[in-house]
Amino acid sequence: MENTTMTPSTPMTPAELQTQRATYVRRLGDNTLILSQRLSEWCGKGPAMEEDMALTNVALDLIGQARLWLGYAAELEGGTSDEDKLAFLRDAPQFGNLLLIELPNGNYGDTIARQFFFDSWHYYLLLELCKSNDTRIADIAEKSLKEVTYHLRRSGDLMVRLGDGTELSHRMMQTAIDKIWMYTGEMFRPDAIDSAMQECGAAPDLSKLHALWVSHVQEILSEATLTMPAVDAWMQKGGKQGQHTEHLGYLLAEMQFLQRAYPDSKW
Repeated sequence: MENTTMTPSTPMTPAELQTQRATYVRRLGDNTLILSQRLSEWCGKGPAMEEDMALTNVALDLIGQARLWLGYAAELEGGTSDEDKLAFLRDAPQFGNLLLIELPNGNYGDTIARQFFFDSWHYYLLLELCKSNDTRIADIAEKSLKEVTYHLRRSGDLMVRLGDGTELSHRMMQTAIDKIWMYTGEMFRPDAIDSAMQECGAAPDLSKLHALWVSHVQEILSEATLTMPAVDAWMQKGGKQGQHTEHLGYLLAEMQFLQRAYPDSKW
């Protein structure tokens, strides 16, 4: 994978580091928030009642994690915002989520393949974030890890069952993998903010996560009799920097409608 690490040319001031930290934490919250919204679209439409409930529960886990990350991001930004404003009053270019998770759900195979790739990255990231010298980041990562361990076990099991299932399910899973593979590289492509957080001990080296992720994905896909695309294939990028697909705007329009139409509404 191309190394695009950008190292800050001059030491940052405490204020600049605080801004970088807030952005990094907000990205973590954006990932869980946007994927939660995507998965919630399956509510009432799952292929079986058990799967319907399982996807909804994963969505609920992720929205809980999003609240923790965005709440901390709001504190780092100086207390002028809060988790609700960050979720419902920002426009698409202000979101720093991965492109992978804003993609439409597609069919069930598309959703499971996306979930497996994200869960594998999320699991290894949280493992490392538990060692962060930022105690709030470490605490949130530790609280989230138990849920994400279950998410990864579940999505990996479904990859095997569908990939090594019928001829139709195998073909649909391979098509899903080939279609979204180009969106997985962004998870391991560090920018200046990732590098700054790594240097100050708040976040891990993404290149180390990549090796773990590839090994796990290869193991599961092999068991599922599925073919893993080339690791060095061309990859999409830009989501973390606010350059999104057209799909995010539609997702936000639905997610933010109530707050935009009736500002400061309360339950």
